[in-house]
Amino acid sequence: MKASELTSTDNYFEDFEVGALIRHARGKTVTEMDNVLLTNMVMNTAEGHFNEHAMKRDARGIFSQRVVFGGINLSMVLGLAAQDTAEQCLRELTLDKIRLSNPVFHGDTLYAFSEVLERRDADRPDAGIVRFRHYGINQDDTLCVEAERTVLLKRKSHWADK
Repeated sequence: MKASELTSTDNYFEDFEVGALIRHARGKTVTEMDNVLLTNMVMNTAEGHFNEHAMKRDARGIFSQRVVFGGINLSMVLGLAAQDTAEQCLRELTLDKIRLSNPVFHGDTLYAFSEVLERRDADRPDAGIVRFRHYGINQDDTLCVEAERTVLLKRKSHWADK
């Protein structure tokens, strides 16, 4: 089996047009396990992510329940976008302008969208550079996550089967 048979035929550099908005196929419901396990694995000590009692007890807090760690939300949105925007990726170049604008709670479902912001030549003939803005929207259509990501993508002209 050829490596190209394992990926889509339409996620190469040439396939992305500036201004295009991609709605990714799946959503992901964020579970308590996702939040608590990953929050503890990365040693995030903010109790608001893993101590329900403290959140309910502390009347000074903004929320009365645990809030999902923003790093998890960002990772899920990037993961949901990966099939369409990273399949032909040779290298991740930048990830910046990250905004976590609204909280995500256990049981919320995230959906991902990606906008093509820029497409330009790279310093190698077999690849090009694409800059995306990724959006994470919850089940109520509330924007929760936003980030820009720049990647080096394979050119179909050099990598696709002929």
